[in-house]
Amino acid sequence: MTGALTNKPRLSIIVPVLNEIDFISDFISHLENVLSSPQEIIFVDGYSSDGTWEFLQTQKKENTYQTQSGRAYQMNFGVTKATCEWLYFVHVDSRLPQDFDAMIIAQMAQGAKAGCFRLKFDVSNWILKCAAAGSKWNILLCRGGDQTLFVTKEIFDKIEGFNTNYIVCEDIQFVKKLYKKVPFTVLPHFVITSSRRFYKNGIYPLLFHFGMIHILHWMDARPHVLYKYYSRNIN
Repeated sequence: MTGALTNKPRLSIIVPVLNEIDFISDFISHLENVLSSPQEIIFVDGYSSDGTWEFLQTQKKENTYQTQSGRAYQMNFGVTKATCEWLYFVHVDSRLPQDFDAMIIAQMAQGAKAGCFRLKFDVSNWILKCAAAGSKWNILLCRGGDQTLFVTKEIFDKIEGFNTNYIVCEDIQFVKKLYKKVPFTVLPHFVITSSRRFYKNGIYPLLFHFGMIHILHWMDARPHVLYKYYSRNIN
């Protein structure tokens, strides 16, 4: 009986996807390779048009769902399907540390309610290294969804999940609520995230625009203002 309980998944890993056919296969292989034990993996597709949904149907049919696009909608929907008490939100372009699930479970078993990993980019570029360096500091200004997020389902429900009014900055808004509600944990291990958007948009321009979005958010700009700036300046 004890062994059966030990082998039961304790972490619901929720992955929002939209038009990720070029990356989804590698991500699934990576995720399965770095898990220390089987966990509940939930993919939520935002009605992809590039074959992502059809591919997921052949790979993870039992835990694959569709809902309207928008990460906030997709992640909230994923939580409604989650059966574990602990939740972990991750993007397809993230590469996770080996045994990341054991690290999260160990922290939460010790009483942690919410947290993230530190961040690195997948290229050796000093500007991006500097941009990611702040992720080691446990302050709200240095948080973002690319660092991935873990939280207890109880706390997720208490703060009413992700605010679906935010098409962008939904992760920052969510973490802002977490910092007000519970102590936040930054694990010392690294998530490696893709630099693809920086090379597509230009490193300096994208850092500038992300900085502007953060400033607008801290000035309590309305969600539609943030989205308008994002859609005008970032591809």
